[in-house]
Amino acid sequence: MVAIMTETTRPVAPLPAKRPVRQLLAASVGNAVEWYDWYAYTFLATYIAAAVFPKGADNSLVPLLSTFAVFAVGFFMRPVGGLLMGAIADRHGRRAALTVTILLMGGSSLLVGLTPTYAAVGMLSPVVLVLARLLQGLSVGGEFAASTTFLVESAGPGRRGLFSSFQYVSTTAGQLLASGIATVLVDALSEGRMDDWGWRVPFVLGAALSLVGFWIRQGAQETRSEEQRSAPRPALLEALRRHPRESLLICGITMGGTIAYYTWTSYLPTYAELNAGVDKSDALLAGTISLAFFGLLQPLGGLLSDRFGRRPLLLFFGVGFALLSVPLLHALRDSFAVLILVQCAGMVLLTGFTSISAAVNAEVFPPRVRAAGIGFPYSLTVALFGGTAPYIGTLFKESGHAGLFPWYVALLCLGSSLVYLRLPETAHAELRR
Repeated sequence: MVAIMTETTRPVAPLPAKRPVRQLLAASVGNAVEWYDWYAYTFLATYIAAAVFPKGADNSLVPLLSTFAVFAVGFFMRPVGGLLMGAIADRHGRRAALTVTILLMGGSSLLVGLTPTYAAVGMLSPVVLVLARLLQGLSVGGEFAASTTFLVESAGPGRRGLFSSFQYVSTTAGQLLASGIATVLVDALSEGRMDDWGWRVPFVLGAALSLVGFWIRQGAQETRSEEQRSAPRPALLEALRRHPRESLLICGITMGGTIAYYTWTSYLPTYAELNAGVDKSDALLAGTISLAFFGLLQPLGGLLSDRFGRRPLLLFFGVGFALLSVPLLHALRDSFAVLILVQCAGMVLLTGFTSISAAVNAEVFPPRVRAAGIGFPYSLTVALFGGTAPYIGTLFKESGHAGLFPWYVALLCLGSSLVYLRLPETAHAELRR
């Protein structure tokens, strides 16, 4: 709240044209910390399941399903976060919203790390976990809305795609850090120690890293124009009321991208364990390697979109996944090399969406309601299709129909491809300010 009051009572200097690196650092480091906290939960899901939920009487997948259900619940707070933090960004400044989100994420990450076990407190254990995950969802929903707007508005002419790509460079860095730490802990600690206290370490560390991100963001400069700051503040639901077509467009753009993203970057190690018998440690290591490869691809995708346009890359992603999701996922077997190849092939296709999604979203809405306009429909779509991916995939397996999940991914990507075909090209148009 201090950051918000400062933003509203003190004039903010216009963004200097020659300080893009500082802006990228302020957005990217904080964003990486946010997503590290968020993804640590995914990589440690099986350990959280054993500690927080009672075991099923005759089905070992019941605790894991419960853990992924909480994963999905957190996603359903993301639209609320996108709307509320987006409104803060539109009314009080992008920096104010970025400050609030990272402090909220640090507190919720610490709460996950301190969650008592089911054996110690019974049903209070999953209640605490759900509360922490709801707060994380609120933070992440707002983070995407504010940082997307901040990054694209910080870009110079002809560089919005490149700046946009750092949204997922930093997201991947956070995810890579979470995956790497999880891998080290699994290899270094015995199974008993991981079950007892090892799984808590990444969340406590995440809370400390959030303070570092908070400090860096204090040096960020506001990207709202003087005209925006002097104009009347937008109402909370103004973007939805005045721009319903644009809101639906964000949903269509995001639908295929989010299911592919969460399948390939988060759920695939668990999917490979459940359906191909891949060792847990090998699955985590393959995920870490492929994430590093994915992060390196993002600036290349952004640069290509600045030169050739957004739509060709989006179609490369959408059509590619519609055609290849089923054969790629069906190719998985108990082989580390095959798992790496499947993951990296998906990462190449996925870059067509992730590297430019921030720019595409920002180019849809006018600046007055840009953050809230992006935040709510984007986060709602992610909640419906991305956040439920691990749960639906595990549920298909539990019900004996694991082969249907790849078709589910392909169908959603096909739907988004139809949207991309009708999407106007905005790469070389001036961003509305």
